[in-house]
Amino acid sequence: MQGSDPDVIIAGAGMAGATLALSLSRAGLKPLLIDPAPFETQLAPTFDGRASAIAYAAFRQWRAIGVGEALAPHAQRIEQILVTDGRAPGAATAAPLPFHLRFDSDEIADRSDGEPLGYLLENRQTRAALSQAVVEAGIPVLAPARVASATFGKDAAEVTLDDGRVLRAPLAIGAEGRGSVLRRAAGVGTIGWDYRQVGVVATVRLDRPHEGVAHEYFLPGGPFAILPLTENRASLVWTESVAKGATLKAARPEVFHAHLMRRFGDFLGQARLDGPVFSYPLSLQLAERFTAPRLALLGDAAHGVHPIAGQGLNLGLKGAAALAETLVDAARLGEDIGSEAVLERYARWRRFDTAMLSAGMDAFVHLFSNDNPVLRLARGVGMAAVNRIPPARKMFMQEAGGAFGDLPRLLRGEAL
Repeated sequence: MQGSDPDVIIAGAGMAGATLALSLSRAGLKPLLIDPAPFETQLAPTFDGRASAIAYAAFRQWRAIGVGEALAPHAQRIEQILVTDGRAPGAATAAPLPFHLRFDSDEIADRSDGEPLGYLLENRQTRAALSQAVVEAGIPVLAPARVASATFGKDAAEVTLDDGRVLRAPLAIGAEGRGSVLRRAAGVGTIGWDYRQVGVVATVRLDRPHEGVAHEYFLPGGPFAILPLTENRASLVWTESVAKGATLKAARPEVFHAHLMRRFGDFLGQARLDGPVFSYPLSLQLAERFTAPRLALLGDAAHGVHPIAGQGLNLGLKGAAALAETLVDAARLGEDIGSEAVLERYARWRRFDTAMLSAGMDAFVHLFSNDNPVLRLARGVGMAAVNRIPPARKMFMQEAGGAFGDLPRLLRGEAL
C-alpha cells in the first residue's frame, strides 16, 4: 500500500461495510475493504439464501451513493403488512384470533413521497450491486484476506492480516460480523443470549399474485413470515426450535414441501421450492461500546438482533449513514477522523436508537413466541388497540421505514 495509504480500513465487505465504503469514497475519503471471502463467492446462490426487508429511507441512501438504479429491478415494493396470531399451523387456513394488525403504504404516502412500506431484496442481489459499485469506484479490496490481529495506537490503527501484511490508517472499522476480530482486539465485550431458535429460510414460487403483501403469522414456536419477492416469488422465514429446524433442513424435498404447505396454507396456491433451504441460528448480541481508540463498530459487529421485525440490516445501514456523515464532516473540518471526539459523535448518534430497537425486538420475541394465555391476551389487546388508532399505525410505519428521529443526510436521500 506504499503511496496510497487508506484513510479508513474496513474489515468486512458485506452489505453494511460496502455501503460505508461507497459513501466515504463518493465524498472524497479513501477506504480500503478487507474480507475473508472472495467477492465472487459472496454472489453465489448458495452463499446467502436470505432476503432482507429494506426500509425506504435505507433505499434512499443507496440511491444517493449510486447503487439504487442497479438494485431497483430486484426490489419488490411492500405495499401492505398483515400481522395475525394463531395457535396452529396454517398461516392462511387456520382461523386466527380476532386480533390482527394491518399496515398500508397509502396511509403514509403524504409523509413518504409515495414510497412503499419498504422493499424486499434478496441478499445476493444486494451484494452483487454493491460489489460492482465498489469495483467501479476503484475502492481497493483485499479478498480473500483475514484479519489476524490489530493494535490501536495514539495516531493510527494497525491491522495485521493472516498472511503477514500490515496495514495502517487513522481509523479501522469492524464490520466483519458477530465474531469481529477488531472488536475483540480492542477489548470491547458483548452482552446477549441465544434464543434457542433457528430461522429456516427458503424461496418459493407462487401460483397466485402476492400483490406486494408481507405476512407475519405468529405461532407458539415463533413467527412464520411470507415476504414478497419479484417474479411472484416469496421468501419464507420459518422460526422453529433448533431440533425442529435441523429436521426441516435435512428433510427430503417432498417431505419439506408437505410441511411447508401445511404451514403456508393455500391462499396463494401451491408454494414450490425455488432453490436450497438454509438455516440460521437466532440470538441477540450487542457490543458494550460502539467505539474504542481508533476503532468504530458497524453492523453485526455492533448489534446482532432477532429478525422478527426485519430490522437487522436496516440498523447496520443506519449506522453506515451516520458514521459516513460523521467522518466526512470531520475530515472537511480538518479534524482527525479517528480521534475520540469524532468517534463519540457517531456513538452518541446511534447508541440510544440501537438500544431501544434491540430491546423492542427482544421483547417481541418473548411476547410472540409462546402460548401463555395471559401473554396471548395482552399482545392481542395491544395489536387491536394499535390497529384502531391511525396515528399509532403511522408512527410504527414511519419507524419501520427508517424515517423517524434524527436522520443522517444519506437516509434523507441527500449526498454527503
